[in-house]
Amino acid sequence: MDVGHEAEVEDLAHRIISDGRVEGVTFVGGEPFAQAEGLAELGRAMQESGLSVVTFSGYVFEKLQRSARKGWRDLLAVTDLLIDGPFRIDLADMSRPWVGSANQRYHFLTDRYRYLEKELLNIPNRIEVRLTQEGSVLVNGLAATEDLDSLFEGIASRRL
Repeated sequence: MDVGHEAEVEDLAHRIISDGRVEGVTFVGGEPFAQAEGLAELGRAMQESGLSVVTFSGYVFEKLQRSARKGWRDLLAVTDLLIDGPFRIDLADMSRPWVGSANQRYHFLTDRYRYLEKELLNIPNRIEVRLTQEGSVLVNGLAATEDLDSLFEGIASRRL
């Protein structure tokens, strides 16, 4: 299984910035604060280029703020929107965008997305589905299992 590859921060930043279709980056998966130094450096390059930084963390904001770890403070400093808290299946909640459980919170650390703060309950949670030329189906976002099952059943029935 291909799980990615290593890249120098400067090279990755150049690839993202030069794309021209990118509004910003989202740090998610694993735990961004486990590699905070590199992500803070990448986030700094994004912000200097006018792009946004959204960071998801299983840690709560208060723990991140109190931390003496310089990398954690640096990553917070370049984050426009922090979404905190671990996903908890027992608190599953698909009613808000970008989060999957009721304990997860939004922290607008800059003004970049602050306009969304009052609109969050009006923004539906969505999924993005992309079909590649090779026939792969790529799904990004949050959806109820039964909705995904229905989507994939529909795709599979059309391929027969």
